[in-house]
Amino acid sequence: MNPPDCGCGSGPGLPDAPPAPTVVDSKAQDGVVDAGLRSLHHYKRALPKWRYDLRQNLLPIVRWETPYLAAFQSMMRTPALDSYFAITANLGTHTFFMVGLPILFWCGFREFGKGLVHILALGVFFTGFIKDMCSLPRPLSPPLQRITMSGSAALEYGFPSTHSANAVSVAVYAILMLHRDTNTFSPTTTLTLEALSYFYALSIIIGRLYCGMHGFVDVIIGSLMGAAISLIEFHHAPRLEAWLYSSAYLAPLTIALVIIVLVRVHPEPADDCPCFDDSVAFAGVMIGVEGGTWRFARHSRFAPIYNGPHATFDLAALGWKLAAARLVFGVAMIFAWREVMKPALLRFLPHLYRVIETRGLSLPRRFFVPASEYKDVPLHVRDDTVLPNVSDLPRMVRSFRGPGRGRSVSIGPQSAADAYETLAYRERRRRESLGSDGGGGPAVAGSGGGVREKAAAAAAADDRGQCSQASGVQSGGGRLAEFEKMMGTGRVVASPTSDALTADGVRGVDLYLGQEDELGEREVFSKLVKPRVRYDVEVVTKLVVYTGIAWLAVDGILLAFEAVGLGVEHLSSRR
Repeated sequence: MNPPDCGCGSGPGLPDAPPAPTVVDSKAQDGVVDAGLRSLHHYKRALPKWRYDLRQNLLPIVRWETPYLAAFQSMMRTPALDSYFAITANLGTHTFFMVGLPILFWCGFREFGKGLVHILALGVFFTGFIKDMCSLPRPLSPPLQRITMSGSAALEYGFPSTHSANAVSVAVYAILMLHRDTNTFSPTTTLTLEALSYFYALSIIIGRLYCGMHGFVDVIIGSLMGAAISLIEFHHAPRLEAWLYSSAYLAPLTIALVIIVLVRVHPEPADDCPCFDDSVAFAGVMIGVEGGTWRFARHSRFAPIYNGPHATFDLAALGWKLAAARLVFGVAMIFAWREVMKPALLRFLPHLYRVIETRGLSLPRRFFVPASEYKDVPLHVRDDTVLPNVSDLPRMVRSFRGPGRGRSVSIGPQSAADAYETLAYRERRRRESLGSDGGGGPAVAGSGGGVREKAAAAAAADDRGQCSQASGVQSGGGRLAEFEKMMGTGRVVASPTSDALTADGVRGVDLYLGQEDELGEREVFSKLVKPRVRYDVEVVTKLVVYTGIAWLAVDGILLAFEAVGLGVEHLSSRR
C-alpha cells in the first residue's frame, strides 16, 4: 500500500519537486509523522496525466469556495434546520427511489415510473462517472461541519452532487409531465404539484450546502446535469420506446450490451470511492426495466391493462385495501429475491472467477480483492447503499425514532480524498510560509537559507500545476479569513450529547473543533471512515440482483398479482 501523501504534486508535465525540508517541531519529536513529508504525489501517480491535469485545474475552485460555504453554514445553523436537512437528504438518495419506483408501476403510473428510472439511472451513473474521473474532494472540514445520516456518503468524492442531479431531474421531469396536453389533473392540483416539485429540488440543493457535503459548483453542475437528462428523456424517450417494443430481440439485447460496456469503461478512482457500486446497481435496474417492460408489452395478455393511452387500469376501482395488499406482497417478493439470490451468487461466483483467473481472462478493478486472494465472501456484510438488507430495517427505524433521528455532526477528514486534500492544503500553506519568511520562520534542519529557495521553487511549481493557494480569501480580519485559517487544521474533540446517534442507531457523540492544532499525517489517516473490503464478485452480483429486482417490479410481480388474487383483470372485464 502506498504511504499517505498530500496530493498536491509539482504540476503537470514538470519534474518532481525537491524533497520537502524536515521541520523540527514537537509533533515530529513525539514520533508523529510531520504533515507533507511523505509521498507528495498520490494523485499524480494514481491518475493518467490528462485526468491529473483536469483535477489540478478544478481543485482551486474547491479551495476557493470553502470559506464562503463555511460562512453560509455558520449563518444558517439551527438545531431544527440540522434535523430537517439531515432527514430530507434521504429524499434524494438511491434507497428512497428504489423503494418508491416499483409502487408507480403497480399503481398504474407505468410511463411516469419508467421515465423516472431512466433519469435516475442516468443521473447516478454519470455523476458517479465524473466523480471517479475527476477524484475531487468535498469542501474542507474544518471549517465546514458535516451533517449527515449516511456514513457512506462521506466516502464519495464531491464533484458533482448526485443528490442535486436526482432532485432536479425528478422535479423537471414531473413539471414537464404536468404541462403535457394529456395531464388530467385540475389546474389547482397541477399548480400545487408544480410548486411541490420546485420546493423539493431547492430543499435538497440548499441542504447539500447547509450540511457541508457539497460546494456551490458541485450542486450547480449536478443540477444542470439533472435538468439536461430530464429534457432528453422527455423529448426523445418515446422514439426509444417505439423501437424497443417493435423489436423482436435486437433492441433489449443492444440496450443491455451498451449498459454493460458503460459499466466496464467506468473510470478507476484514485481512492476507495463507492460511486462505482451505485453505478453498477442502477445499470442493473436499467437493464431489468428495459427487458421486463419489453417482455410484458409483447408477450403478456395483461399488457393492455397497464400499457398505452387506452390502458384500463383504474386505481380508484382497485380500492385501498387491495392496493395496500399489492404493495406489501410486491415489496416482500423483491426482498425475497435479494435475500435468496445475493448469497447464492456470492457462494458460486468466487469458484467461477478463480477458473477465469487461471485462464488469464479476469478484469480486476482497483480496490476489489480478486477471487484468488480470498476463500469466501461474508454473506451478511453491509455492502449496499442502494437498497438496505432486511436485517438493516430495524436499525433504520430506530435511527428515525431516536432523539437525534440519526443525525450526526462531524468535523475533520472522513475519507482518503478528504485527508489528502487536508494535507495538501497544509503543505501548500507551509511552503508559502517558508518561502516568504524573512528569517523568523520555524527551525529547519538542512541547508539554512537554501531551504527557503527550495520551498519557494516548489510553491511556484505547484502554481504552474494549478494547485493554487487555497481559497483566495485575502489575508486580514473578518469571518472569511478566520474560516480560511481553519482549513487544513483542527483537532477533533468528542463531546457526549443526548442528541446524536451513531450509524448503528445508538447514542453517540457530537464532534467539534476543540483548538486550532494540526493533526499529524498518521493521525489524520487513522481517524478516517474505513472503507470495507470489497470483492471482485460483487460487481456481477449487484448487476444480476438489481436486474432481477427491476424485472420483477415491471413484469414478474404483475403476473404474480393476478395469480394470487391481487390482480386487476377482473376490473377490466367490467368495463
